[in-house]
Amino acid sequence: MELVENTNQTDINYPKIKTNSSTELEQKRIGIYSGSFNPIHVGHQKLANYLIENKIVDEVWLVVSPCNPLKLQSELIDEYIRLEMLVIAIQDQPHIKASDIEFTMPIPSYTIDTLHLLTAQYPDNQFQLIIGSDNAHVFNQWKTYERLLREYPVLVYPRTGYDFKDVASQYPQMKLLSSPIYNVSSTEIREYIAKKKDVSQWIHPSVLQFIKENNLYQ
Repeated sequence: MELVENTNQTDINYPKIKTNSSTELEQKRIGIYSGSFNPIHVGHQKLANYLIENKIVDEVWLVVSPCNPLKLQSELIDEYIRLEMLVIAIQDQPHIKASDIEFTMPIPSYTIDTLHLLTAQYPDNQFQLIIGSDNAHVFNQWKTYERLLREYPVLVYPRTGYDFKDVASQYPQMKLLSSPIYNVSSTEIREYIAKKKDVSQWIHPSVLQFIKENNLYQ
């Protein structure tokens, strides 16, 4: 697996992150935030920064999913383009990383398999899964979700229209975050771009420029 380092250069390099032995320092808490990022928007970034600034995790790794088994794939653009936009968006944010680990995994990829692979590759890190309350409502549709809950902490951020209280009793292991609700979605952004509407308040300026230059979501 490679973590994409922030870069302002045209030719993006994808070096591996060095890890330290657990005898040298305590385990680093890594929040795994998977998604299509089609495209990445300010809501994704604000949530990641909330987790870091409030010391809930030490880093957030944004995992680009080539194919989500619970979503329609008709509007997905190439995963490498989505990854490139993500890298552009998180430049100058050293505690947020981009991951392409699922690019070489069988499609569709499943979160439990991704977490197991990350744990095998980075045994000195403690991985925690970050999901929205909308996903908590369908968590029983996830592959081996009960095992996932046993093996990894699951942090839930609030989403409008999906009250976590409705499913909290089913998943007492989950921890509900007190993060703000970011009412923005990639679906809405794509629709606005297609209609030539202004999306500058929701997209990193450099990402928006990339979208325009490459005629994406038209």
